[in-house]
Amino acid sequence: MPKRISILGSTGSIGVNSLEVISHLKNKLEVIYLTAHRNADLLVQQALKFKPKAICISDELKYNDVKRQLNNTSIKIYQGREGLLEIASRDDVDIMLNGLVGASGMEPTLKAINASVDVALSNKESLVMAGEIIRKALNKSKSKLFPVDSEHSAIWQCLRGEKLDDVRNIILTGSGGPFREREISTFYDIKVEDALKHPNWSMGRKISIDSATMMNKGFEVIEAYWLFNFKLENIKIVVHPQSVIHSMIELKDGAIKAQMGVPDMKVPIQYALTYPRHIASPWKRLNFFDCGDLTFQKPDFKRFPCIDLAFRSLKKKGTAGAALNLANDYSVDRFLKNEIKFPEIPKINESCLENHNWIKNPTLEDLKELDIWVKEHVKGFS
Repeated sequence: MPKRISILGSTGSIGVNSLEVISHLKNKLEVIYLTAHRNADLLVQQALKFKPKAICISDELKYNDVKRQLNNTSIKIYQGREGLLEIASRDDVDIMLNGLVGASGMEPTLKAINASVDVALSNKESLVMAGEIIRKALNKSKSKLFPVDSEHSAIWQCLRGEKLDDVRNIILTGSGGPFREREISTFYDIKVEDALKHPNWSMGRKISIDSATMMNKGFEVIEAYWLFNFKLENIKIVVHPQSVIHSMIELKDGAIKAQMGVPDMKVPIQYALTYPRHIASPWKRLNFFDCGDLTFQKPDFKRFPCIDLAFRSLKKKGTAGAALNLANDYSVDRFLKNEIKFPEIPKINESCLENHNWIKNPTLEDLKELDIWVKEHVKGFS
């Protein structure tokens, strides 16, 4: 019997790659639910191809268009945030792949966990914002988290078969993005199109900007903390421009285990959906004779202050991660709209981190109220 899958964010980069994986493994994986934000035409195409039980279009203005195009099918159509959360709460699937971008993906993760559904997690914001809440929910549920980010998937694979007491450090690699060697004095001249040109990965607009600021690497440190339960001082970052080594673990006897491959998100997505198998696939293979030299650098906190903000937020815990996450969502949005300059992203993020009303043990309602405050704070930043 095929494994039943729901995909949140099916029209985004992770969602599209996930459906490629499912097309390849159509006898092993079955799509039950799909959701999208506003890309109605692509969602309809996906629905007609994969024939899920139900779909959701979050942008309610697109609902009638989707309904019209699927009028002659039996596919149920939900709309808005309520529809998204309804699908996230369904327990008639084996695994939910959360490919949503930003803070909006956190609550659906919790809904699936509370329904005892396994979660293939690409939405790193879930753990950045609500790591403690999610960890408590997992303790009460039969649900398991399977990381989809290439770095966390690499750590997950390297840890298999090892005793955690034998692991000294987990080491997250990062490419350094498009501005790894650019003069810091020119950062105010960076245009949106410059920041979207990632040297290795093909990603959505938001995550591409996070890679350019290396905020994504900071968030990955926080995510790794909650996923693997290592102390902060045992989570390291290494800049690796070629993106061939996706991450590593250092064992106490000095051995290093690394997970390597071409930079293709279909590989970690497939592993999360088919765990514990490494099933044959047609994806491009790593050719050692073509990949050239592999190089490594220390992360530059002056060039990328967002990394330091993540470490600071993790030391504070409570609402600190949520404040940083929300601030980054709104500041990146302002940058993409050409309302602020590139170096103002970390400045806004730091302002929200330091000035919000910190709560040690927040509830979901606290996080929703924080969202309102952060949105206004970022909007007023000039």
